[in-house]
Amino acid sequence: MSYLAFITVVWALSFNLIGMFLAGHVDSDFAVLSRVAIAGLVFLPFTRWYGISTLRKLGTMATGALQFGITYLCLYRSFQFLSVAEVLLFTIFTPIYITLLDDLCQKRFNSRALAAALIAVLGSLVIRYNQIDTHALNGFLLLQFANITFAAGQVGYRYLNQHYPDQQPQSASFGYFFLGALLIALPSYLIFGNPAKLPQHLEEFATLGFLGLISSALGFYWWNKGACKVDAGTLGTMNNMHIPVGIVINLLFWHQQQDMPRLLIGGIIMLLALLINKSAWQNKAR
Repeated sequence: MSYLAFITVVWALSFNLIGMFLAGHVDSDFAVLSRVAIAGLVFLPFTRWYGISTLRKLGTMATGALQFGITYLCLYRSFQFLSVAEVLLFTIFTPIYITLLDDLCQKRFNSRALAAALIAVLGSLVIRYNQIDTHALNGFLLLQFANITFAAGQVGYRYLNQHYPDQQPQSASFGYFFLGALLIALPSYLIFGNPAKLPQHLEEFATLGFLGLISSALGFYWWNKGACKVDAGTLGTMNNMHIPVGIVINLLFWHQQQDMPRLLIGGIIMLLALLINKSAWQNKAR
């Protein structure tokens, strides 16, 4: 639990750093690629290329491609359409997707989880009701795809560790997580990247360094390590703890203008969806 709590604060800060220093200034594909590359280099000395099963390698690569590669390519693009606070709030769907994906893996259906997803959509409509255009919709859909792949990566990594345990230390195989992300991020930059928007200022380089070393290398390792030590219900709940922390950081340090009544009402509706989703987990645990 302590792993998840610490990384929650780190990722809450990361959302703000991306929105303030990178979005619109640094090419999003390069930003993701740099994070993947830095984190991969950190784990390179610990990675064992032999003595780890092929299934374990491929499974870890798949979760990295989902949870890091695809997720962050979509997440960074969403900042072109949404404010930092909106991006934070719209990640509230992730625990619901965790519930639905876990049900899919277990070949069962929970109507409360589906109801929670629909209520969360209502909350998002409240926040952007007067600005629902193609611009806002693109950001929302990008972020939902990111939420789904982030949830799928977490569910997949827990499943991999539960059903295919490895005798090696977790750090010995986690380098494959970043290799999987690299297989997504590198082609994306080569195809869609804009070399004219590479980092130029000290704060941009510093932000990329922090995101690569702390948010990515330490962040994903500790988050997935913590995810394997708690039940899925706790994991789902912790997925949303970065939201209030991130919004507080955004308001205190960057003072971004927000329609606070809409943000609060929409956030309360989304919180209701989260509580319904939590009750779905409690029913499954009985």
